[in-house]
Amino acid sequence: MTVERPAGPMRGLPESFMAHGSSFADFLADTGMWPGPRLTGAGSVDVPHATTIVALATSDGIVMAGDRRATMGNIIAQRDIEKVFPADEHSVVGIAGAAGVAVELVRLFQVELEHYEKIEGLPLSLDGKANRLATLLRGNLGMAMQGLAVVPLFAGYDLDRERGRIFSYDVTGGRYEERDHHAVGSGSVFARGSLKKLYRSGMSTEDGVMATVEALYDAADDDSATGGPDLTRRIFPVIAVAESDGVRMLPDEEVGAVVERVVGARLTSPDGPTAPLPGAGR
Repeated sequence: MTVERPAGPMRGLPESFMAHGSSFADFLADTGMWPGPRLTGAGSVDVPHATTIVALATSDGIVMAGDRRATMGNIIAQRDIEKVFPADEHSVVGIAGAAGVAVELVRLFQVELEHYEKIEGLPLSLDGKANRLATLLRGNLGMAMQGLAVVPLFAGYDLDRERGRIFSYDVTGGRYEERDHHAVGSGSVFARGSLKKLYRSGMSTEDGVMATVEALYDAADDDSATGGPDLTRRIFPVIAVAESDGVRMLPDEEVGAVVERVVGARLTSPDGPTAPLPGAGR
């Protein structure tokens, strides 16, 4: 598909808007409108931090879930923060790290993908989206050195490969593709252990949602920065599903029903479901 571009600058926009082609982030940097200060030197800032995000691949795509707690030192800064967002029609992104910076980075990432599609006339591939997010993270390295680090988890349905894929990152923008499942944030060690126990190749979306809720429950059980489900305030994990027909955010009613099943089962089995041992009972 060929996209005709205007011969001159778009009305009301500087020449630099088109000079960088499909990158909205490069345009912001060139015009001095890049969000947030570029900090230098050593030091740290005490700000709210988002914590645990989990994702796994299913037979139809991916499921990503995040707890709702943000902490600032030993204080609960927010009980109902949202950490999982649609990136575009077929991908989602979850955030861990400095909450304010992370939310702004996600908003910029969303605009970056939308801008690319408008300029080029077609969406980026899933690999291209993962690379764009890595570039944005590298641009945040100066703030990460000040303690304002962002560690996202990116996943989506790959229309070319016809399956779900998961990507993790480090603060320098290093990009790593994960197999089957992954978790980031302060409770990730416990969540990963839970996912290893519960994950089955080719599991359904329904089972995937259940497994992510179980993993977040296990993370909250051992990590004080991860918030467990709050049945009193009706605060539940944010869960997104990306499949061939697009991204959908599960409503609270649907997530609440899963949470109540998990919490009810934990009343009799506090440590959650167990994985059968190979050869057990022989």
